[in-house]
Amino acid sequence: MFADFHAIVPMLCVVAAGLAAMIAEAFRDKGERMPIGPLGAVGLIGAGISTVLLWNRDATSFEVVTADNFGLFVTGILVLVGLLSLAISGPTVEREGLPAGEYYALMLFSLGGMMLMATATDLLVIFLALEVLSLAIYVLTGIRRDSAAGAEGAFKYFVLGGFSSAFFLYGIAFVYGLTGSTHLDRIGTLMAAQAMTPSAMQMLAVGLLLVGFAFKVSAVPFHMWTPDAYEAAPPAITGFMSTGVKAAAFAAFVRVFLSALEPLIADWSPLVWGIAAATMIIGTVVGVAQTSVKRMLAYSSIAHGGYLLLALIAANDTAKGAVLFYLLVYAVTNLGAFGIISVLETREQANDKVADYAGLWNSHPTLALLMTFFLLSLGGFPPLGGFIAKWYVFNAAIQAGYTWLAIIGVLTSVVSVFFYLRVIVMMYMTPADAEARVPLPAVPQIAGAAIVLSALLVLYLGVLPTRVLEWAAASIGGII
Repeated sequence: MFADFHAIVPMLCVVAAGLAAMIAEAFRDKGERMPIGPLGAVGLIGAGISTVLLWNRDATSFEVVTADNFGLFVTGILVLVGLLSLAISGPTVEREGLPAGEYYALMLFSLGGMMLMATATDLLVIFLALEVLSLAIYVLTGIRRDSAAGAEGAFKYFVLGGFSSAFFLYGIAFVYGLTGSTHLDRIGTLMAAQAMTPSAMQMLAVGLLLVGFAFKVSAVPFHMWTPDAYEAAPPAITGFMSTGVKAAAFAAFVRVFLSALEPLIADWSPLVWGIAAATMIIGTVVGVAQTSVKRMLAYSSIAHGGYLLLALIAANDTAKGAVLFYLLVYAVTNLGAFGIISVLETREQANDKVADYAGLWNSHPTLALLMTFFLLSLGGFPPLGGFIAKWYVFNAAIQAGYTWLAIIGVLTSVVSVFFYLRVIVMMYMTPADAEARVPLPAVPQIAGAAIVLSALLVLYLGVLPTRVLEWAAASIGGII
């Protein structure tokens, strides 16, 4: 009986921590300081330990959740995302006076949905997980209730998210009508039997599912919510949703399209090819024009989604490991960058404009150096993790015969260097306007430690990536 619960132990740890955060908030007196954040850290550490213990066991819960190594690898990424997000959230919660219990509980419930999405093997369970993580993120986006921009960004995200969920649910309905099942293994078997003569109904089902996933990974033309939501949310939440949501969505994307729908890859790959190309180009070109660092990183996130789609359609042995490795590198890099934005924000000034970074090297040299690490990694400079991740993705695409798509990826990556270097030039070579600038706050120890850890991981994944790449390739090889 208890064996049925083994596969969901990591998410149970996270959900239990979320419930503990809610209870702590309910019993907290007004003005009382209570360490609610550490409750989340305990739950995430428990999830991490259970993830390690479940490795290579292929535990299954209720035939709809499978803790295979692929799902566990993504769960490990999500545990890391959660711990780093909790660490960099402290300054924001205290500065903004946000309800700590609500903030941390929503973050933990969202993480539970992400973990379920990464390990689910049934389309309906994937949809349930998608809604759990999305509803929590919608609220977190607009958690600054006195911010008109926050309310607008959250509302846009909610409306467009509901629209995409409808597409996804219709896709599930069509798949069920075609196969009589929502379980991925059975769908794959039946789709393989019909692959020689694909019907219009199959293509419609695949297209509807593709729209649902494309929205969550911010792929063009379903990316419109991304810049507004990223700019509206507190920086720690922006970093959390830009990494956690993308990791969970791509995990489900890979599991559905490279497992259940793999027999139809010849039919859906040209469509994904076009979406990947448009995503890389628009994410890069529009990002160049941004004056806000948060909006710039939003379009950077869109472009990185395009690189991951490139690996998805390559679907060879190199690409399989590259998807998970890329998600890990992107997670620690982006969280580090948004962590710096978070600690630089003050009550008087958001400090998220490119011009606000002028002279940062003189006032906060350590933060300037760390931000340089993260921006260069996002741009794909060696010897940082971003370079290895992009190299493997482009190499996989060339091996699979998608040379032109790889060329587009390389060119857009080169162009993206401009807006990353623009911030670096501002930090080191442009003097700050002493009269206009509000004094920057001191860096909290926990948040600073999380940012330094992110930088060390970025460097490690660039210098010694082999072991992690082997784990990634072996884990994803079990489902494809």
